[in-house]
Amino acid sequence: MREFELSTAQWHKSSYSDGDGGNCLEVSDAHPGVVPVRDSKSPQGPALIFPADGWTTFVDAVKDRHFTAA
Repeated sequence: MREFELSTAQWHKSSYSDGDGGNCLEVSDAHPGVVPVRDSKSPQGPALIFPADGWTTFVDAVKDRHFTAA
């Protein structure tokens, strides 16, 4: 398993985040080929690492409303 150095990563929240402290993800986009994702409420916690093309496919599906709220 490949390890990524994320201690100096620059993180940003979704533009859809309303800033009320709710459920938010943060991503870092300075890592070629991958997208690290973490929980904004637990910035010192673990990050999930997704292949960049998979993350793009997921984000496009969300934008196209392929998922519904349960």
